[in-house]
Amino acid sequence: MNFKNKKVLIGFIGQGYIGKNYADDFEHRGYKIIRYAKEEPYIKNKEKIKDCDIVFIAVPTPTTPKGYDASIIRRVIPLVGKNKIIVVKSTLQPGLTRALQKEFSNYIIVHSPEFLSEATAAQDAAYPFANIVGLPSNSKAHQKATKLVHSILPSAPFSTTVTSEEAELIKYTHNGSGFTQIIFFNLMHDLAKKMGADWKPIEQAMKADPFVPNRYAQPVHKNGRGAGGHCFIKDFATLSQTYDKIVGDKLGTETLKIMEKKNIQLLTQSKKDLPLLKRVYGNNIKIKDGKF
Repeated sequence: MNFKNKKVLIGFIGQGYIGKNYADDFEHRGYKIIRYAKEEPYIKNKEKIKDCDIVFIAVPTPTTPKGYDASIIRRVIPLVGKNKIIVVKSTLQPGLTRALQKEFSNYIIVHSPEFLSEATAAQDAAYPFANIVGLPSNSKAHQKATKLVHSILPSAPFSTTVTSEEAELIKYTHNGSGFTQIIFFNLMHDLAKKMGADWKPIEQAMKADPFVPNRYAQPVHKNGRGAGGHCFIKDFATLSQTYDKIVGDKLGTETLKIMEKKNIQLLTQSKKDLPLLKRVYGNNIKIKDGKF
């Protein structure tokens, strides 16, 4: 395929806060786009997706009590025209991009993880700090597709092409790092409280410290405590399961599981994001003396 950038017809499957804000950004930058979602007014565009040269997929990949669920991605891939480029923005369990490429060999599939926060999604989509494109194959078709994808993404201070496994792990490392910071700052908050110390000056000092990631230095956030939201809970659960399955290191797995349990305790005790928590772990979560 030989495209002039602005002549590329770009499709978006999924119009949640991720798909919508990426589609908005491409539209604002002058690209012709087609949006499809199960909701109005986009449901009518289902058949038009096959005409798109590149299709960004941003659909849910939930973690449930049964584990990571990629069923929605598998359902929507066949909507794309054969031999077209698919850019998966949804969070993919490590190894899944390569599996999808083998399963759907009539497409060129790459993974480009997103780093949008719900509160600042429009800004994050328009001004990304990084553009990552992960390849499940080093074929000429994938190399050509990657060059095209990079050329249409909004400018970022850091851009790189990696293997699909590396792209998947970049996303989980990003979210896992934030999760870890939240747990640690909550532990320090409780230690300060028990010692009669005020957390506020400690938080201010951490925010002034150039060597400390301090985005999550405020333990009480959105009327509760713990790593909540649509990504942290489900992604850390999948991360701990994946680590246990692939690495198999008992102490490493226990470390991740203890962090997971501590987060469940923080969320349940502060009644934060309980519906999201139950989607991942089921309805029978009970915390007593720090155990569940």
